[in-house]
Amino acid sequence: MKILIADEMHPSLFAMLDAQGWSYDYRPGFRRNDIIGHLAEYEGLIIRSKTRIDEELLTQATRLRFIARAGAGLDLIDDEATERLGIALFHAGRGNRDAVAEHTVGMLLMLFNNLNKADREVRQAIWDREGNRGVELMGKTVGLVGYGNNGSATAQRLSGFGCRVLAHDKYRDRYGDQYAQEASLEEIQREADVLSLHIPLTDLTRGMVNEAFIEAFRKPFYLINVSRGEIVNHRAVVEGMKQGKVLGACLDVLENEKLSQLNNPQQECFDYLRSSPRVVLTPHIAGWTHESYIRINEVLVEQLAEWTKGNE
Repeated sequence: MKILIADEMHPSLFAMLDAQGWSYDYRPGFRRNDIIGHLAEYEGLIIRSKTRIDEELLTQATRLRFIARAGAGLDLIDDEATERLGIALFHAGRGNRDAVAEHTVGMLLMLFNNLNKADREVRQAIWDREGNRGVELMGKTVGLVGYGNNGSATAQRLSGFGCRVLAHDKYRDRYGDQYAQEASLEEIQREADVLSLHIPLTDLTRGMVNEAFIEAFRKPFYLINVSRGEIVNHRAVVEGMKQGKVLGACLDVLENEKLSQLNNPQQECFDYLRSSPRVVLTPHIAGWTHESYIRINEVLVEQLAEWTKGNE
């Protein structure tokens, strides 16, 4: 089996592939046209998130048997086309779940305890204790939308803080466990103090958190998004913050992450969010740890090894 690796990968991957006896070409500098021009030579493709994998590209993949995405999301891959062409699709959702869970809790603690604001002030010789009085996570009801790898790992961490966790996952049945209670979306909107998103970007979830969605919450709440930026309408979040419906936000992802290319409405929203002490922003790094960089490779190779055993 010959594999094209068309993105930057942790070097631990190569020893893992060698151990399986698979041949590969490491071409992290390949762009879309390069992939299209060479893909017919390969049975496997390993990528991160640099290139959209669509039907135009896949029609050149006459020998391709699988695509392995070194990450959790599959929104850049046309899964209908891969299924129609009989190409197996793998991702490494288990590889960064612990990193995402820790980052989620870390952002929330920063927001609740004014850590960004307090740190900046003390560095400027401002000693304002009352202005940085915090909020405790203990006893809060946290609603998780999506209870797969990342959602369940987050619930496990929150259990140690004495939170009540409600989880909603429309694609699963009987998923409640010792860390989270199965709930409807309406229950979360009625009872949650914190909403945390752990869902993929699809046609159904794009723009899901809009004005109507926010208005449906019975009480003001905090928002966390560590999934995909396009799931959340930032204009709705800004309006919710202005009206007191959204108490604060932890955003690891944005609607448009190319900050030099924001249109005017996007720039207005971003300016409000980045200037607010009630917002914690990070550059899409929730699953981006030194450990997850290696673990993602382990998960992918493990899946591929199992698949090849059944397809030899």
